[in-house]
Amino acid sequence: MPARKSATPNRAFKVADQIQRDLTELIARELKDPRVGMVTIQSVEVTPDYAHAKVFFSLLKGDPVETQAGLQQAAGFLRAGLFKRLHIHTVPTLHFQFDRTTERASDMNALIAQAVASRSKNED
Repeated sequence: MPARKSATPNRAFKVADQIQRDLTELIARELKDPRVGMVTIQSVEVTPDYAHAKVFFSLLKGDPVETQAGLQQAAGFLRAGLFKRLHIHTVPTLHFQFDRTTERASDMNALIAQAVASRSKNED
């Protein structure tokens, strides 16, 4: 028997996007944990059954391990806030993970700039 197609093919992406927007607002306005500072939600991945959501975040400054612990401890509070905002049957369990993409991009940009500078010195 073929797999049943979803009524809305991009529904998981739409739900993940809405979770990202709502979490950003909840963390900024309602979360009072001092361990959680300037957090940016980079992306959200939701499982097909909406049971779990992997939330990738980055920091402007602070300790990623401490911030992740604060977010994990506040996951129940944030999930309850999502439950009030989202109109879906199952609100996913939140799993926070530090996203190092911006750090890696910054490091790569620095390496590229260094290579270009050394190349221009060699050409002169």
